Amino acid sequence: MIPVANKYLSNIESYKPGKSKISKLKKVIKLSSNENPLGSSPKALKEYKKHSKDVFRYASGDCFELRSTLAKKNKVKTSQIVCGAGSDEILSLIAQAYASQNDEIIYSKHGFLMYPISAKRVGAKPVAADEKNLKTDIDAILKLINKKTKIIFIANPNNPTGSYLSDSEIDKLVSKTPKNIIIVLDHAYEELVTAKDYPKATRIVKKHPNVIVTRTFSKIYGLASLRIGWCYASQDIIDILNKVRGPFNVSGAAQKAALAALEDDKFLKKSQKHNTKWLKTIDKELSSIPAIKTYPSQANFILLDFKDTTIARKVNDALLEKGIILREMSAYHLPTCLRMTVGKQKENLYVIKTLKQLLK
Repeated sequence: MIPVANKYLSNIESYKPGKSKISKLKKVIKLSSNENPLGSSPKALKEYKKHSKDVFRYASGDCFELRSTLAKKNKVKTSQIVCGAGSDEILSLIAQAYASQNDEIIYSKHGFLMYPISAKRVGAKPVAADEKNLKTDIDAILKLINKKTKIIFIANPNNPTGSYLSDSEIDKLVSKTPKNIIIVLDHAYEELVTAKDYPKATRIVKKHPNVIVTRTFSKIYGLASLRIGWCYASQDIIDILNKVRGPFNVSGAAQKAALAALEDDKFLKKSQKHNTKWLKTIDKELSSIPAIKTYPSQANFILLDFKDTTIARKVNDALLEKGIILREMSAYHLPTCLRMTVGKQKENLYVIKTLKQLLK
């Protein structure tokens, strides 16, 4: 007899990452996964290669050196940081620790797909809050809170819409949410934000013991393949997360590369400057095309709305034929949209030119 898994796992649709290859084409422009177009910090790559001589050894189980550096950089306590195999793992650990069957986890309707997946993994019910103009609606979230609510996941800025919540909006959510409910502020794109009223999540955590902020090295630091992220929370929450995480959940290579990346301010600023410039240029150029509606973004991507599902599909197919990979958005319940990651200068110009030709 074949062993039977928990029945609730049958409801999970596995996460599907952005397309990375096109059959029969060797060279493609991949702008589907919100990766850093400038690659990784040279210092991080150097440390990664250097670590090869130590791959036979176990990595630091508690990532102490990395946590200490993160704590100093962010002016928080080392003991209140947990590192994980990407922030994805941390989201799963939070769900595992604080929710179970018949509980509810709230997230924004067009929020990151890993939120409902993390809920379903533990048998909890993911509850999607309606948005306003593709932006997280705090009032809609607050109305959904009930006795079954255990966690609220908030991506800020949000993937895939690029919208963000201001300091006052987050303050409203935190102040009106019962203190026995975990609020997760997913700040994967924090280093790319230019908005002046963007909330300082670490300060919020210091004041509210039910708030967790998650961060990642996958985006601006360009270490997506190494899978490394971290979170900052109250000591009580950190103690629990350390009980449910694996003892060696972050590789030694990832820890060394992350440490070096944190020291490379030159690469960080170069990446920020590139993103700010091209995000503005792409928005300006593509919003001038009548067939496309663009949405303001505070991340390293921009959402393109073609206003019609058939048109969006045809545009996507035409782009793929030309070796251009954007992210198709039907999984996010946005079938009329494609998401474009900011690429290298040459890539951005080619995509802009191609879209203008296709949508004359």
